[in-house]
Amino acid sequence: MEDLVIATGNKGKINDFKVIFPEYNVIGIGELIEGFDVEETGSTFEENAKLKSEAAAKALGKRIIADDSGLAVDALNGEPGIYSARYAGTDKDDEANIVKLLNNLGENENRDAQFVCVISMSAPNEDTLTFRGTVDGEITHEKEGDNGFGYDPIFYVPEKNKTMAQLSAEEKGEISHRRRAIDKLRNYLKGDQI
Repeated sequence: MEDLVIATGNKGKINDFKVIFPEYNVIGIGELIEGFDVEETGSTFEENAKLKSEAAAKALGKRIIADDSGLAVDALNGEPGIYSARYAGTDKDDEANIVKLLNNLGENENRDAQFVCVISMSAPNEDTLTFRGTVDGEITHEKEGDNGFGYDPIFYVPEKNKTMAQLSAEEKGEISHRRRAIDKLRNYLKGDQI
């Protein structure tokens, strides 16, 4: 089974990739480079994904997949956007991020939102490519479901009549923003080996 190196330490993201790519041995970069971290200084999902995949490809000398993803809420002018993981001020505190988002949204009737994922693929001596996937939904008033991570418990998916956190890993893997970005990557590769 061929290795697929993902430039993230986020266990939820790594698990999403494992579900979507069962034919690969998905490896988080932390298994290969201890303490790998890239400062996300970009102003878009695309820029941040590229920063990660390019740094990892340079460090390992091989093809690397990275992503940057988050939640964009219409009524909050796209917030939390690229700051989704650290919206409440601390990194990856899902509960605090959800509380802040729900407080900021309040009783606003417009609860439309999108999960956005940009996959970046970098390799030595090749141009970096990016692929964007989105899934539309609505922000609930309270958390529902125990699966997933991040904002999944408050992101309602109308086509499934459930929040992301109420979906099984396989169901989420079929419709997620990450899946849609990865499908674009797969279509580009057209059967080439990663």
